[in-house]
Amino acid sequence: MRSTWITPPRTFAAAAVVSAAACVVVPPSARGATAQVYYVSPTGSDSASGSKSAPWASMAHAQSVVQPGDTVYFRGGTYAYTRANSACASRTARVDAITLSRSGTAAAPIRYWAYPGETPVFDFTGMRDDCRIKGFDVTGDHLHLKGLEVKGVPQNNELNHESWGLWISGSHNTFELLDLYDNMGPGLFIQNGGGNLVLNSDSHDNYDAHSSGGAGENADGFGAHIPAGNAGNVFRGCRAWWNSDDGFDLIRAFSSVTIDNSWSWRNGYLPETSTAAGNGVGFKAGGYGGGYVEGGAKHTVRNAVAFANRASGIYANHHTVANDYFNNTSYANHPDFNMLGVAPDGTSTGLGVLRNNIAYGGTLTANTAGTDSSHNTWELNVTVSDSQFKSVSTSGWDAPRDADGSLPVLPAFRLSGSSTLVDQGTDVGLPYRGAAPDLGAFEAR
Repeated sequence: MRSTWITPPRTFAAAAVVSAAACVVVPPSARGATAQVYYVSPTGSDSASGSKSAPWASMAHAQSVVQPGDTVYFRGGTYAYTRANSACASRTARVDAITLSRSGTAAAPIRYWAYPGETPVFDFTGMRDDCRIKGFDVTGDHLHLKGLEVKGVPQNNELNHESWGLWISGSHNTFELLDLYDNMGPGLFIQNGGGNLVLNSDSHDNYDAHSSGGAGENADGFGAHIPAGNAGNVFRGCRAWWNSDDGFDLIRAFSSVTIDNSWSWRNGYLPETSTAAGNGVGFKAGGYGGGYVEGGAKHTVRNAVAFANRASGIYANHHTVANDYFNNTSYANHPDFNMLGVAPDGTSTGLGVLRNNIAYGGTLTANTAGTDSSHNTWELNVTVSDSQFKSVSTSGWDAPRDADGSLPVLPAFRLSGSSTLVDQGTDVGLPYRGAAPDLGAFEAR
C-alpha cells in the first residue's frame, strides 16, 4: 500500500490555557472579562461563594447562578439523590432530579465539567419517587457536560416502560466522557433537539427490572427517538455493552442521526450474564414500530464494531428509507447485518446502502435482497478467517480510554499485514490509506 493518508483538511480551535492559581485547565471562552469559574463539592455548601476553597454543594445551585461562558468544576466524590425536584403528579408522570434549563450560546457554552483527575459520581439509587424518573433533564442549549458518572436511576413501579440516566430535549449540547451504568432504562436518551454530540461516552449494565413491557425490554445504552426538524445528532467514539435491551436504538427517529466510530457488544442479556433479556441488537438503526410511515429519516452507521450481541449486530428494524452503512465490522451476531425494511405498500424488503463492511462469525446477513450493496465481504471473492485479523478476541473492549478520551487501540478485528481485505473497499468519503479503503471499521496501519 502507499503510505499516503487521505483525509479532509483539519481546523483547530484555540488552545486552552492553564490557570496557575487554580491548577486547572480554563477553556478559551472562559477567559473573558465576565466569564466565571465555579466549583461544586459533595462537602460544599450552597451558601458558600462557589470558589475552589469554598465550593457549592449542588448542581441545582450552580445552574441558578451560571451565565453563558461560565465553567463549573465538580470535585470527585458521590452526589447522592433521594428525591426528585418536584412531586409525581401521577404514577406514570415524569420527574427529574436535576434540571439543566439555562442555556449558553454557540460562542459561550456553559460547561459542567469534572475537575481534572477526579470523578464526580451522580448516584440516583436512593430515589423513591413513584413515577418515571430522569436523572438529568437537559432542556437547555449549548451546554457541555464532561467527565461525569451517572448511575442507578430507578423505576419504582411496573406501570412504565423505563426511566433514564440523561433525558435530552435541548440542542447543540455536548456530552463528553460520561460513564452511564446501572440505570433502569437507557443511559442517555435524546428525545428532542438537534445538533447534539455524544462524544467518547460509555453506557453499560443498564437493566429495567420493573418495565411494564417486561423485565429488560427497554434499557438501551443510547437512544435517539427524535421528531422531524432536529437533524445533526451524533454519537461518536461511544461504547455500549451488557445493556438488557439494545446498545444503540434509533427507533422512531424522524431526523437523521449519525453513529460514528462506536462499539456495541453483549447486549440483550441480564448484565454480566448469559440470561436472555430484551431485544439484544448492537445498532438498531431506525424503524417506526413495524409498518410503513411517511417522512422517515436516513441514518448513518459507520466505522462501528458490533459483536456477540444476542440478536443482530446492525439492524434496519423495519426502516422505511435506505440508511448508509459504511466500513463496519460485525462479528458473531445473529445475524451480523439484518437489512429488513418496509416498502411503501407495507411489504417487507431489504433497505440499505452497504459499502466496505465485514460480516464474520454467527449468521452473516439477512434480508439483503433489494439493498444497494457492494464491496462487502459477503460479495467479494475473499475468504474471511481468523488469520485476516491481528486478533478476534471479544474481551478487553471495556479497557480504559486513551488519555485524550478516545477509544483504546486494541488488536482485535484490525486487519493483519497479510489480510486480503486490505484495499478491497470503495471510496465513500471517509479517510483511508493506500489505493482504496480497507474493509471493516479499522484501516490497516
